[in-house]
Amino acid sequence: MKIARFSHDGAISYGIVDEDALVVLAGDPMFAGFDTTGERVPLGKVAALLAPVIPRSKVVAVGKNYRDHAAEMGGEAPAEPLLFLKPNTAVIGLGDAIVLPPQSSQVDFEGELAVVIGTIAKNVKAEDAADYIFGYTVANDVTARDLQKTDGQWTRAKGFDTFCPLGPVIETELDPEAAIRTRVNGELKQEAKLSDMVHDIPSIVAYASSVFTLLPGDVILTGTPAGVGPIVAGDTVEVEVEGVGSLVNPVRAAVPAR
Repeated sequence: MKIARFSHDGAISYGIVDEDALVVLAGDPMFAGFDTTGERVPLGKVAALLAPVIPRSKVVAVGKNYRDHAAEMGGEAPAEPLLFLKPNTAVIGLGDAIVLPPQSSQVDFEGELAVVIGTIAKNVKAEDAADYIFGYTVANDVTARDLQKTDGQWTRAKGFDTFCPLGPVIETELDPEAAIRTRVNGELKQEAKLSDMVHDIPSIVAYASSVFTLLPGDVILTGTPAGVGPIVAGDTVEVEVEGVGSLVNPVRAAVPAR
């Protein structure tokens, strides 16, 4: 089942994707369940598909979780998940612009699968992880690569506004053998299977929940495959996860401060 968060007639609503329409839900399904209002909105009449979730507290991300990406970054994949945080103010949705900050001269794309937490999770066992997952969406862990190197830690490089595109929808089911692909201006840059992850989704949820209490709506980014590279103003980035959807975002320069 695919769930969208969308704007229509001046309001923000949630809906279940049913072919070319949205079946409108009575509220946020993470908290209000899947009761419907009886209204159907054609997708063509939706003002915008918004980021399908705004994390209540945090975006937890995993670094170097594909061996080929770890190698291209000059190292080996960590024995345990390498965690960092992105602020929820970095989240944007389908079609929103990734804004290149003036502080950086090299901003990179990183296509990823994102896990959406559905219930409070603390010290979860890997075998129970599915009970705490609401669904999955597509992400781009945009990174100011030069700042990541000069700062020696990743907070600023990963945390700029617009550096966490999510969307287009939340899919409640996932094929663990699905492919993830990233294209820039239509040219394929990244391609891998989700099963190529070093640390799988249950292990990541277990590990992260041993550190942080995960809250409903929190998002976990599961790492990016090899092929990351720079983006510049005027580019269009598309991240696709089979069975989940395609997340497309234009890139633009920041407007100079007055």
